[in-house]
Amino acid sequence: MRIGRTLTAAALLALGTGMAHAQDFRIGLQEDPDVLDPDQSRTFVGRIVYASLCDKLVDITPDLEIIPMLATDWEWNEAGTELTMNLRDDVMFHDGTPFNAEAVAANIDRSKNLETSRRKSEVASIESWEVVDEYTIKMTLASPDATLIAQFADRSGMMLSPTAFQDAGEDFGLNPVCAGPFKFVERIQQDRIVLEKFADYYRADEINFDSVTFLPIPDTTVRLANLRAGDLHMLERLAATDVASVESDDGLQLERATSLGYQGMTINVANGAGATGPLAESKLVRQALSLSIDREALNQVVFEGAFAPGNQPFSPASPWYNADFPVPQRDIDAAKALLAEAGVADGLTIEVQVANNPVQTQVMQVIQAMAAEAGITIELAAKEFATLLADQSAGDYTASQIGWSGRVDPDGNIHQFMTTGGGINDSKYSNPDMDTALNEARLSTDVATRKESYNAAVALQQEDMPIIYLYHPVWIWALDDSVSGFTPYPDGMIRLHGVAQN
Repeated sequence: MRIGRTLTAAALLALGTGMAHAQDFRIGLQEDPDVLDPDQSRTFVGRIVYASLCDKLVDITPDLEIIPMLATDWEWNEAGTELTMNLRDDVMFHDGTPFNAEAVAANIDRSKNLETSRRKSEVASIESWEVVDEYTIKMTLASPDATLIAQFADRSGMMLSPTAFQDAGEDFGLNPVCAGPFKFVERIQQDRIVLEKFADYYRADEINFDSVTFLPIPDTTVRLANLRAGDLHMLERLAATDVASVESDDGLQLERATSLGYQGMTINVANGAGATGPLAESKLVRQALSLSIDREALNQVVFEGAFAPGNQPFSPASPWYNADFPVPQRDIDAAKALLAEAGVADGLTIEVQVANNPVQTQVMQVIQAMAAEAGITIELAAKEFATLLADQSAGDYTASQIGWSGRVDPDGNIHQFMTTGGGINDSKYSNPDMDTALNEARLSTDVATRKESYNAAVALQQEDMPIIYLYHPVWIWALDDSVSGFTPYPDGMIRLHGVAQN
């Protein structure tokens, strides 16, 4: 049975403009993305928008195999220090600028040298590049980098129009120009992002909608109500508690995939004015906070057991998981002993910022109650997600409940968060031994050698805990039963190639 229409501002807009027409595909997002510039952005929902806006050099299959996209093939030299990529010759950017090797060179240069680029650590191994011919580019690396191709399957591989970003500079995100199936039309913060089909897209015959509209609706209940009311065609991140309800609804369908990522708490240990007090200054306090949390109970209470408790950047099912550090059991006595050793036997109060959606708020409320039993009082600061990220980047926080959607290569789940100067190291954590372990992991393609390096890195993380890992999600999508052709991917992206509404 469909429930009555829930008229949010976004739904009223849909009714008033008629944009719920079948040719406009409407997707409900859990948050509003940050800046729409792949070199500067960091939100998961931003990547969902990019899946329709910005094609990449390579992509992945649902089984995590890396496949050609804008690059047709590639080859390494024997030493693993030169990567030659051949490119498609039938692609243009949304502004008519041709896609070619010169464009790829300009994008690499921007990712490396734009002052505000968050991609610098991802492409740091590229020392120089050469345009071999119109559709061939060769990159020379300072040393072998086993992660580089996987980086090109994400934002580092998203190709932007050089004409557009050279004209716009750091304001490119206000009017992004890429080479994907849809081009940018408008954005109204906290309300909608509208893209329209790009007629000259090289795979245009696979795109069945005239436009796609992304609607940020943080409240999971309201997001589902909008889907049931017909104001959305699909939503991402259905609450686990709503799975049974959707499965029993003949008008809806459910899809899911195990995530590559995690949710946790990032601790500000050295990032500006927020890095003060026992939590920032003592790893013992951070260890105590971790021990106060019953991760299995958290999973059962908030997610009805649908997710996987975790304590590392890799899930316990991952081959990269360090089995020497299993998910810890809650131990209040041990937590209190650590606090006493740190000189805060009488307890302490910390503020944790959290996204203003019901699920993450409930996660932190459960942790709040658990931590209190160990003498740690948590005060919650609910924030709109983009604001939370901005404050975290600026160091205007003590701790932050935040996650990561995960990457195909293990490097993507840890390097930029844990290395000195890493692009998303908002803790400003710095440990030379961690830098060595994670940089060495990039130098080899041998799984056993890389595993040894990641084991060493995880051991350091378990000691220092700049991030306290909590659980590993399962992506859950709900769709109207009229939608066909959607394929769930472990990266959580919504790829609209072949998707149709019957």
